[in-house]
Amino acid sequence: MSLEDVLLTRATRSTFDLKAWAGQALKGIFDTKRDSGYDDEIAFRYHFPKPYRRIAETLVGERIIHREPQRNRGRRAFVATAKVVRVRDASSRPGYAYAVMSEYREFDEPVPFVRNGRYWETSLRSISNPKLVGLFVRGKSIRTVPEADFAAIVRAGLSETLMPNNAIRLELDPKHVDGPRQELLDLPLEEQERRIEQILMNRKIREASFRRKVCDAYDSRCAITGLRIVNHDGKSEAQAAHIWSVADGGPDIVQNGIALSATVHWLFDRHLISLTDDYRILVSHNKVPGELRTLFAKQMDRIHLPEDARLWPHPAYVARHRERFGSV
Repeated sequence: MSLEDVLLTRATRSTFDLKAWAGQALKGIFDTKRDSGYDDEIAFRYHFPKPYRRIAETLVGERIIHREPQRNRGRRAFVATAKVVRVRDASSRPGYAYAVMSEYREFDEPVPFVRNGRYWETSLRSISNPKLVGLFVRGKSIRTVPEADFAAIVRAGLSETLMPNNAIRLELDPKHVDGPRQELLDLPLEEQERRIEQILMNRKIREASFRRKVCDAYDSRCAITGLRIVNHDGKSEAQAAHIWSVADGGPDIVQNGIALSATVHWLFDRHLISLTDDYRILVSHNKVPGELRTLFAKQMDRIHLPEDARLWPHPAYVARHRERFGSV
């Protein structure tokens, strides 16, 4: 056996035997590639060949991290977390399966694989020769990681939301959160990592993260009125509206969000206004109060959209919203 084989065997063993050694559940890493050819809808399902099924099934009920390798124009970073609900066969493609996902949560910013010259994953740090890392992860698009690795990566991924300097802007200041939430926000980084499950489950923190990403994507400008008001604390008058509501199963991703002023948000949530496929405004004139119709004088114009087209509202989510337009 070559030195490379020995190192890879030890690294593999350290990953898959750690659960028994530590007596605790492991979390997972799912590699996700853009334009991969797999039938992924990453917030809801992850498509994979059946050789990975055994390890995927051990992660049912556990949280995982989505990782983008460099291949297929990937960002070489950890980009989101989610929970595996179940694993099922892909009936349309024999030999493949789906991991059904829930609680998808994009990170504030992608977390690079390496921090301060060290890999986040314990198993990769055990490989002394960095040139062997690529060889080790080959064929391991689904793999396990210790809970401590998972917590450290997720905490890094939420660092912008949890940064004290952003508290007022994101309404995570004492004026907007109760005692237990404030205690969670005030914890030192290491303790937040140990309580990362609570942070992920906290609705106020989740909403703050979504708001930050959507408002940043739209430059804090209402997509429909074009109005941009930001106070001295950096807090935007615009709010982050879900296109497909979370209550109905919509994901907390920028493509399911749109920045709107408070009044426009109220109308949008009630489906009194909506969008065409090419992002023009639809107005239910017989139901929108007359004094508000001046907001939509240019309704045939395209709304203000993010500079990055990848962050534009997803057509499927817009279509869902439009199905209820004017019907309420």
